[in-house]
Amino acid sequence: MFLSLKPLLEGPPFYVLSALFGLIVGSFANVCIYRLPKRESVVTPASHCPSCGTPIRFVDNVPVISYLILRGRCRACGMSISPRYPAVEGLNALLYLAAALRFGGTPATLFYFIFITAMVVITFIDYDHQIIPDEITLPGIPIGLLAAWLILPDPFYRVAGMGLSASLIGAATGFFLYYSIAFLSRGGMGGGDVKMMAMVGAVLGWKGVVLTTFLASCAGSIVGLYLMVFKGRGRKTKVPFGPFLAAGALLSLFVGQEIVYWYIRHGQR
Repeated sequence: MFLSLKPLLEGPPFYVLSALFGLIVGSFANVCIYRLPKRESVVTPASHCPSCGTPIRFVDNVPVISYLILRGRCRACGMSISPRYPAVEGLNALLYLAAALRFGGTPATLFYFIFITAMVVITFIDYDHQIIPDEITLPGIPIGLLAAWLILPDPFYRVAGMGLSASLIGAATGFFLYYSIAFLSRGGMGGGDVKMMAMVGAVLGWKGVVLTTFLASCAGSIVGLYLMVFKGRGRKTKVPFGPFLAAGALLSLFVGQEIVYWYIRHGQR
């Protein structure tokens, strides 16, 4: 039931709008990163200073720009505000721009925007708290299945619809592969990673699960070696794996096709 739709928007205006939209959604991503681990509503109350609790005025809540104008401080109490807030907004905007350039103004791109922000939110929450919220992954699985059924192309071919069956296989692959790893590692991997990879599989298919796992493992190994050699960390130091999985998933989305084709060409030599 894939809907083969031509790009609805193209060219520089769409790219600019995508980046601006990414900034706005990035501001909401900051709210999710801050509130979801605390089990707080992401809707109410309105954004406020984390130090004095003063509600942030609209003119002081413009992504990145307000932070620069206020020099990273609350207008009410003068307390410093973490530079990570504009960094998250900027990162989300850059990824939206990359998606617009890569996939064009199609309905699939709009869904990829959602997927990108989910990966950004998961990255920072898992880094801070070593948890991956069910509020993101559990709805993300059926939403990914529905999107694959209706609008998503196969990320490794992009010539036809991905389809519900391929999405189901991908979700099952992500779930059972990581459930097995969590079981065998006896707590070395949490249930959040399992549900996250089921969501990734629903969006990227089983090839995406495999490539995401490979890329995340490579990145995790490099960071682990760095921590041991330069930071004196031990082999048993816990490092959240969610950020590496998120990065692997985004790389699979953007350049997975090229990575697989490169491997096939060079692997046959």
